[in-house]
Amino acid sequence: MKTALVQYDIVWADPAANRRRLDSVLDSMPAVDLVVLPEMFSTGFATQPEGIAEEAPSATLKWMKEKSRKMDCAIAGSVALHDAEGYHNRFWFVKPDGEVTVYDKHHLFTYSGEHHRFTRGEDRVVVEWRGFRFLLNVCYDLRFPVWSRNRKDYDAAIYVASWPSVRQFPWDTLLRARAIENQCYVLGVNRVGKDPSCEYGGGTAAVDPYGATMAACASGREETVIVRLDMEVLEAFRAKFPVLDDAESFEIKQS
Repeated sequence: MKTALVQYDIVWADPAANRRRLDSVLDSMPAVDLVVLPEMFSTGFATQPEGIAEEAPSATLKWMKEKSRKMDCAIAGSVALHDAEGYHNRFWFVKPDGEVTVYDKHHLFTYSGEHHRFTRGEDRVVVEWRGFRFLLNVCYDLRFPVWSRNRKDYDAAIYVASWPSVRQFPWDTLLRARAIENQCYVLGVNRVGKDPSCEYGGGTAAVDPYGATMAACASGREETVIVRLDMEVLEAFRAKFPVLDDAESFEIKQS
């Protein structure tokens, strides 16, 4: 599976401008199976979402469906969304046939006050696409290994993020930890640039099940990398070194 990881500088609070910028990136891209965009890629990370979050029905979701159909690939990323139930940091995984899988961020970033405005998602979500099963995660989820624990139900974990450069080392380290402990591919897509609160250095990377970097974007620069995920390689590694067979059985109880 050919996957494009898009690291770019998000225009603050301007979904239309960000869609136009991404049009130029995606329209010049070679054929891929999946495109992954950062967290809140249409607005930037807004913990005070009033007047910034997109209103449902989202113009960006419509755009994702159109691009997915045109490119014959899935497109994934999160947006700040407001609907009748409140505000959501909503991850959409959109397929060319118009099917949309939804994951609402579970671990809201209390340090920034995200939990005061946004509604926490309760469901762990895995979506299948062209022979791969993807676990969907957003930013702060990366710090919680139990939430990402592989129950033999996924092959690659996606983390879309607005992860500040001041905490770059944990991002780089935890992407590799999640890949190693879960015997999976990890796709981590972070933004670059600045918003009113933070500076972002990127660190977008694809990591293999051994924890090795397969491809990475340059630090601090807008860039797209394309990486090939190989199911045969993954299955061979899991068969040769069956770590997941020895994992404890447990259930997550929601608070």
